[in-house]
Amino acid sequence: MSGKEGKGVLREPGSEPTLGMDPFADTLRRLREAFSSGRTRPAEFRAAQLKALRRFLQENKQLLQEALPPSISVFEADLSELILCQNEVDLALRNLPTWMKDEPVTKNLFMQLDSAFIRKEPFGLVLIIAPWNYPVNLTLVPLVGALAAGNCVVLKPSELSKGTEKVLAEVLPQYLDQSCFAVVLGGPQETRQLLEHKFDYIFFTGNPRVGRIVMAAAAKHLTPVTLELGGKNPCYVDDDCDPQSGCCPPCQSPSPRFYGEDPQSSPEPGAVIIQRKHFQRTAGLLGCGRVAIRAPSPVPAAPTVLVDVRETELVMQEEIFGPILPIVNVRSLDEAIEFINRREKPLALYAFSNSNQVVTQMLDRTSSGIFGGNQGFLHLILPSLPLGGVGNSGMGRYHGKFSFDTFSHHRAVLLAPLGLEKLNELHYPPYTDLKQQMIGWALGSHGCTLL
Repeated sequence: MSGKEGKGVLREPGSEPTLGMDPFADTLRRLREAFSSGRTRPAEFRAAQLKALRRFLQENKQLLQEALPPSISVFEADLSELILCQNEVDLALRNLPTWMKDEPVTKNLFMQLDSAFIRKEPFGLVLIIAPWNYPVNLTLVPLVGALAAGNCVVLKPSELSKGTEKVLAEVLPQYLDQSCFAVVLGGPQETRQLLEHKFDYIFFTGNPRVGRIVMAAAAKHLTPVTLELGGKNPCYVDDDCDPQSGCCPPCQSPSPRFYGEDPQSSPEPGAVIIQRKHFQRTAGLLGCGRVAIRAPSPVPAAPTVLVDVRETELVMQEEIFGPILPIVNVRSLDEAIEFINRREKPLALYAFSNSNQVVTQMLDRTSSGIFGGNQGFLHLILPSLPLGGVGNSGMGRYHGKFSFDTFSHHRAVLLAPLGLEKLNELHYPPYTDLKQQMIGWALGSHGCTLL
């Protein structure tokens, strides 16, 4: 490691000769030693790390904006990446003392003299593996929860988001305690090598295929995981829905309400694919169905609407991550619900209709990680709502307090007072008839009625 990188950054194993040594061992050992020392547990330390993360966001705002693809406007970068991260940090700092408090639980008569509560403890050494599509948000929002919960953290940003990866690797460790935090760089090979190590928790955001690899690696060490996997997110648009009223998301049609009469010259952010690999993958999907609408654009990756799409075609099998909208016609709400339910459970499901009954039926008769009725993805700006999938779209949840809980072990605690051993004789044999009656009564449900 160079002096510029410091202790908090580990270079790609292929960038320097390792002479057959494990490139991660020293870093992970250092972090485990820091956690074992108890350094990360006090509320003061956690708050200091969160404040340092807030300073990183404030002092490097322009640097982070410039690290994002040039197709993303400053407004879009602020809204989808930086502001949401800042809000998560602020929320955690305001509520950290409350979140950390022992949580009392109800007791039966048998345990009335004991103290019973849940203590939220850090897991220990956690690994966060982030994707490329929202490289700041999907990296730092989980980090907020991990730091607030008092863990040591290994952060693995996406190697595909080169600009953001560089900032997170070179600048972020200057703000956080490097005895408890490290950034690891590299691609799939390095990630697989990293996953051979034992972590106390793994948080992964990506696709289901890689999610299975992560879960299999975690299973070898019985490591708990959160998997944010995504997939196909259906959007049901009812016949009784005016697309010009604003009740449908703008992706449904190139509406002049949002982009003007000349969308090509609109200052609003459009669709640009910056990686050749993903451009080629997306272009291959245009052979599915029939092109009904293709926006006039000098860029080959123009927004395109596909119709007559078969359920078995590739565009209906994987997350698109591109400006392609496949439309499947259904004859009724029942048919739409049946179509959704015979596929993998989605991360998000949306229903747009002027009928509240239609929206309610879609909610009641389907399952998804998130549901939006006459509303798009704005659930992401509410930290009081969890973000998480179900089934093939993932497991676990985060955002706001949910992030803190995800990275905390909920430890059940029962403390008996001293000097009451005579009373505790009821707990032990021999169990006479009287003892059995008293224990049965004490463990039962009792209520009082005032006549």
